[in-house]
Amino acid sequence: MAELRQAFESWGFQKVKTLLATGNVVFESPKTDAQSLTQSIEEKLKATFGYEIDVILRTIEQIQELVDSNPFKAIEVTPDTRLYVTFLSDKPNSRLKIPYESPEKDYKILDVAGGAVYSVLTLAANTRSTDAMAILGKEFGKKITTRNWNTITKIVKS
Repeated sequence: MAELRQAFESWGFQKVKTLLATGNVVFESPKTDAQSLTQSIEEKLKATFGYEIDVILRTIEQIQELVDSNPFKAIEVTPDTRLYVTFLSDKPNSRLKIPYESPEKDYKILDVAGGAVYSVLTLAANTRSTDAMAILGKEFGKKITTRNWNTITKIVKS
């Protein structure tokens, strides 16, 4: 993560912070066009690290709105509950009926709105988060990124 932070700083971004070990980068930029900024960062990442890395940008205001809306307020959280936000790069083209519940009833997609998918995984002996991620990849494409709700709230506090 230190290398990633240093790379962003060398590209002229300000107030660069990396959060956790998940590729989250918070920064300031004078550029405001998300599409050109995304493309520019992807090109720089490939040149710096030698392979393609998909980038999905959200402003801190968008993340704050997401946290304020609390899409999981109706969920009873237990030690076995995992809350996820999957950020989409493109408009959703899924045929799933939302809300969706897996046949095993351990995975639910609550909503798809605002460029994100809001889902809940309930851990059990046979539950694997990779199965849930496979559903997301199949339904919403490969250029997505999923974060735990705790990570989202930490981004806002950073």
